[in-house]
Amino acid sequence: MNNIISITANATDQIKKIIFNAPDGMDSVVIGVDKAGCSGYTYKLDFGNSSDLKNFETIDQDGAKILIDPKATMFLLGSTMDYRQDKLASRFVFDNPNEKSTCGCGESFSI
Repeated sequence: MNNIISITANATDQIKKIIFNAPDGMDSVVIGVDKAGCSGYTYKLDFGNSSDLKNFETIDQDGAKILIDPKATMFLLGSTMDYRQDKLASRFVFDNPNEKSTCGCGESFSI
């Protein structure tokens, strides 16, 4: 499946930095969704080893390898992942057209 999620250049650059400093054997970042938070779901990022995760969709973008957890696919369709920094914080941000609402702190969402 193509075009599950778009990854911005800022997010790609940050993912490359994360993978460069990852524990031995980890060659990718895995994007998932957990049932948690006050609105129902949260985005989850973790290290991954692409040779161990065969059923995951793979995005190879400018040297960054991103794996999509199959259970998260329906939540992420059409989304854009960005990396944003300001004076107080830096974080990955998901612009997801499937979200119906988010909690007040912006950490969780509902579909």
